[in-house]
Amino acid sequence: MNDRVANFGEQVGTLLPRLRRFARALKRHPQDANDLVQLAVERALTRSTQWRPDSSLTNWMLAIVRNAWIDETRARQRRDAVLVPENEAAEVGDTGTDRDIELWSIQSALDLLPDEQRLAVALVLVEGLSYREAAQVMDVPIGTLTSRLARGRVALQSMLTDQVTTRAAREDKR
Repeated sequence: MNDRVANFGEQVGTLLPRLRRFARALKRHPQDANDLVQLAVERALTRSTQWRPDSSLTNWMLAIVRNAWIDETRARQRRDAVLVPENEAAEVGDTGTDRDIELWSIQSALDLLPDEQRLAVALVLVEGLSYREAAQVMDVPIGTLTSRLARGRVALQSMLTDQVTTRAAREDKR
């Protein structure tokens, strides 16, 4: 039994980068995302017997992250807690390279999406899940997923286009 648990733990460990990336899309703040991943891994390890080896461990873990996020969101709403936003300037980085600015702009735009669209975009476009797999993780029909994904893509494209236009206008003024 110990070998099974150790093997399961190793498999979960290999998924940590994907889980962190997905949690970051959900939580918007790196520290909160890390806490969410830790909670999800803890839940997975304590409930490892519930995972069916014939199913995708990745999808199972992403669903646990999603469910933990939903649980936290509902609990926070019940408590009416107000979280102080992180200083966004700290996320830009000191280098200020075009790549840093581009990544920050994409993350900022992703953060502005409604939760359902952000979740769909994160699962399909960032994590590379198929529509079927993403729909299973989100526990929605595929049609609902594709609708949310389409709206999310359009909104992201619009926001990013606006950011590029604004940045170009600032460059022209210099």
